[in-house]
Amino acid sequence: MHPANTLSSMHRKNSPIDRDSLIGGIEMLLDPGALCISLWLITIQIEGLLLPPYLLLSVLLFALTFPGASRLHCSIWRLILEIAVNWLWVGGMLLFVGFATRYIREFSSEVLITWLWVAPLSQLGSHLALRALAPFIKTLQGPQHRAIIVGMNEQGTLLAHRIADNPYLRIDLKGIFDDRAPSRLDDLESFPLLGKLTDLPDYVKKNYVQFIYLSLPMASQPRILQVLDELKDTTASIYFVPDMFVTDLIQGRTGSICGIPVISVCDTPFDGINGIIKRGSDFVLSLLILILISPILLSVAIAIKLTSPGPILFKQRRYGLDGKEILIYKFRSMTVCEDGNTIRQAQKNDSRITPLGHFLRKTSLDELPQFFNVLQGRMSIVGPRPHAVAHNELYRKLIKGYMIRHKVKPGITGWAQVNGYRGETETLEKMQGRIDHDLDYLRNWSLVLDLQIILKTILIVFKDKSAY
Repeated sequence: MHPANTLSSMHRKNSPIDRDSLIGGIEMLLDPGALCISLWLITIQIEGLLLPPYLLLSVLLFALTFPGASRLHCSIWRLILEIAVNWLWVGGMLLFVGFATRYIREFSSEVLITWLWVAPLSQLGSHLALRALAPFIKTLQGPQHRAIIVGMNEQGTLLAHRIADNPYLRIDLKGIFDDRAPSRLDDLESFPLLGKLTDLPDYVKKNYVQFIYLSLPMASQPRILQVLDELKDTTASIYFVPDMFVTDLIQGRTGSICGIPVISVCDTPFDGINGIIKRGSDFVLSLLILILISPILLSVAIAIKLTSPGPILFKQRRYGLDGKEILIYKFRSMTVCEDGNTIRQAQKNDSRITPLGHFLRKTSLDELPQFFNVLQGRMSIVGPRPHAVAHNELYRKLIKGYMIRHKVKPGITGWAQVNGYRGETETLEKMQGRIDHDLDYLRNWSLVLDLQIILKTILIVFKDKSAY
């Protein structure tokens, strides 16, 4: 089958809205939510309270209708038709099961009859409300992501048109890169040609490009690998558009953009619902921890002020999400506050460390103010540990894929730290080991893994001899 035909058929079967976006997430919950809530409201209105049989029915209903279909681009008449047909199937099946099992006797006939005609109307009202609110919801998701496409071929230009025609995507397509002469390319009127593939890395860095879609043919396997190698010093999320050779993937997660399937090469695990879970857990845990440790924070602050001259807090520049600079807070543990182009890592018996600072670093009490960074949204409780800007600039040139760790927010503790890579990394091999563990965390993130890392950190922090 021709690639364009394959992509067209995929588009008909897939949602045109990115399911990792806020609007996409709402669409997934819209139909099941409307059906369940309408059932609950009618039951409470007629029965006076929500009885167990109706709760069981709502659970079954949610399982049958989740995830809801994307209908944001349908015409009004098509929307009405799809809702009616879908409800005839769902409602008919529920009635059949109810009569077959005789479980329908547990329900009020008045409730069921009322709900059977109110339910599709609630779906229709919900979809119309989403259409009205979609522009506002889009603004809540923040600024658009800058994107480019590599390869002005059939699937590349098809993807470009899908992005340009979708007003609900947070993607600002800047243009397309291709090595061929302009005379051999189509659609130059619609999308600007930004340059050749050799110009790609510099353009991505200078213009802070966040999404890169590689639409290169299978025959270009060596060129693909070369492009990937050159882009490893950026923080852009990279996706393959199918019909190409896929090898040595860093993450290899599948997804779709405007109904076109893509395979991520370098991406953050914290899109969509995962991002909400991660940020929510960070906010709640950091707030609770700060409340619990407030006496410790006050005691340490007083001790620092009484034992050595200088500020209580030490602020240092670090690279945060997408490689952007942030300021992180630590209790001052040294007689100096270095934040320049050359920073020497703390070493064993370092003369710059104060007596109190030695205790603070040994017990990691100097890291506690970073929970304020977490509360601000600059850091996470668990993630790759942030390095000084000077160290980043050094190691990004020495370790391939180093900047990929900045696809997520830096953490107070991380997978590398609970696996023996805490403290000084005096050799390139140790830093390589730390980076390998950071990338492993990106591939395998889960909320359970975060909780395990937090527990391991608490267990090892007082007996770890590698922190100076």
